[in-house]
Amino acid sequence: MNRAAAIVPPAKPVIVVHTIAHALGALKAAARAGRPIVLVSAPEAGIYAGPGWFRGLIAAARATAPDARCAAMLDCGEEAGAALAAIRARVEGVVFTGSAEIARRLADIAGQAGVGFATERPAAALDLGADFFADEATIEQRCADFLLRSGARGCAPPPTAL
Repeated sequence: MNRAAAIVPPAKPVIVVHTIAHALGALKAAARAGRPIVLVSAPEAGIYAGPGWFRGLIAAARATAPDARCAAMLDCGEEAGAALAAIRARVEGVVFTGSAEIARRLADIAGQAGVGFATERPAAALDLGADFFADEATIEQRCADFLLRSGARGCAPPPTAL
């Protein structure tokens, strides 16, 4: 197995994003704070929203906040087809929580494609789901407050590599 597939971002605050306003606000706040973050999709978003949506969301957010440092992971739940579609779409990182045998196969494919792969969803330090309809400025302020308060706390350790 290609070990590159098991490479995950180092411990950074994990922010769960559900909308473009969430991703934009989180990255702008991270850039202002000078802190790297991990943007993770909502649980199983790879199944219902798909990799094209997530890639577009992350690309738009990065274009708006080019100084922000972040990793991005699309949660595909236990759905191998969604994970494979995300890998083929070259999504930066994929979370797959299905069977270990399928995970090993997907991790190998992800490694060959240069896509990060994790078998555990990182623990959310901040989930913006309750602010689903909030505007970008509100989200940016919420994330900035969170990053200021959290310091090194609220960071997820890297998921266990396969």
